[in-house]
Amino acid sequence: MRDELRTKIIQVCDKKIAAKGDNVGLSFYAFFANKNDDPELLMEAATWWIQTHQLDHFVKARIIKTMIENNL
Repeated sequence: MRDELRTKIIQVCDKKIAAKGDNVGLSFYAFFANKNDDPELLMEAATWWIQTHQLDHFVKARIIKTMIENNL
C-alpha cells in the first residue's frame, strides 16, 4: 500500500475517532470524496479491504488504524 494511502487512512481514522468515539465504524469509502477523483487509489483501498483482508463493509476505525500501523 502506498504511503500516501496509509497516511490518509490514519488521518481519517483519527478524525472519526476524535469526533465520534472509539467505537465508530467506517468503510473504505470514508477515505475518499464523493467523486471518484483517484480511481487507482480507490481500487488500492478496496483491494486491501475486500480481497486482502475480507473485512465487513463497516469496521471500527481503531481496528483499521491498528492494522495500517502494523503493516497488515
